[in-house]
Amino acid sequence: MNKSELVDKILELKKKRNAIIVAHNYQIEEVQEIADVVGDSFALSKHCASTDADVIVFCGVNFMAESAKILSPEKTVLLPEIDAGCPMADMVTAEELREAKKKHPGAAVVCYINSSAEVKAECDICCTSSNAVKVVRSLKEDEIIFVPDQNLGHYISRMVPEKRMILWKGFCPTHHRVTIDAVKKVREQHPDALLLVHPECRPEVVEAADFVGSTKGIIEYATKSDKKKFIIGTEMGVLFKLKKDNPGKTFYLLSQGMVCPNMKKTTLQSVYNALNEMKYEIKLEENIRKAAQKALERMLEVE
Repeated sequence: MNKSELVDKILELKKKRNAIIVAHNYQIEEVQEIADVVGDSFALSKHCASTDADVIVFCGVNFMAESAKILSPEKTVLLPEIDAGCPMADMVTAEELREAKKKHPGAAVVCYINSSAEVKAECDICCTSSNAVKVVRSLKEDEIIFVPDQNLGHYISRMVPEKRMILWKGFCPTHHRVTIDAVKKVREQHPDALLLVHPECRPEVVEAADFVGSTKGIIEYATKSDKKKFIIGTEMGVLFKLKKDNPGKTFYLLSQGMVCPNMKKTTLQSVYNALNEMKYEIKLEENIRKAAQKALERMLEVE
């Protein structure tokens, strides 16, 4: 099938299955175009839970589809590419976290949304990159175990200095590989552009930015700003929406290395296969799902 035929078949199957297709901002352009909703991972999961769809096709990575299943246990959640994982999420396991909790029995445990359902089940509360500071600030405990992203954790520690942050040694390879030298180089090339970066970047890169925020935050800031040129310090997939929504503005990628291979695995063909063959279904043990749901619901109470 050519692209047009594939799109028609996907739309036909979507209607037949009473499905919704959601895509993360980092997905390839043609997958974003076929999606009913494009956005940040948790916002997509919340949206799915609010719909009457029977099937959720989540174009993203494993932990995102798990979050959708946690919030929508009655729905069938499909991940088109089953090996689309998240290296950062894999840097912490439930067993390792249980050991850390024993060493710090009085600490509150906060996990970034970029973590497995099993890890979420071991945590007191979850957070996203957009609400992380608010979540940590809301806790009565002075000591916080934060998993798995040390860079987001460091950013929080600067914003909430009254808390003692115990940071896991995890990181996002895509964001972590960007150096301050890359920042200096691109600043020299585009001195009149604002630098917008994700808090998953290294602390020194975050320090050098004009704005720090989630994927959604970066998109909203650039859209509302009266400036015309921006250097974008997050995964390149976000450029599609930025350019589409802001035709009169210019966007430069902070580093050509800002590509997440796992986010690029999903294709129109794999979306079609997912709907046609009802694969790959995300399943969670109910005790883990319920425990993880508590961490997510507690986060929503803060919001």
